[in-house]
Amino acid sequence: MNPRVKTVQALPNYYLYLTFSSGEQKIYDCSHILDFGVFQELKNEQYFKQVYVLDGTIAWPNGQDICPDTVYLDSILSQKNIN
Repeated sequence: MNPRVKTVQALPNYYLYLTFSSGEQKIYDCSHILDFGVFQELKNEQYFKQVYVLDGTIAWPNGQDICPDTVYLDSILSQKNIN
């Protein structure tokens, strides 16, 4: 099983800054999902910023979420700490 999301922070241009249970800090690019079904609502930047952690993955208030394994495997290691 891959590490799970512990914290999430919305960044500009539909990126998310994630900290995983392994301690890794990664960046996930959501731009590739914005034209699909329920994810179209994320195009609203104010709504996108409402992202939160739910059961080890990322989610939004209206029920959008992404498989935690996808989030981990498709994110890239962050080269710097932005906190």
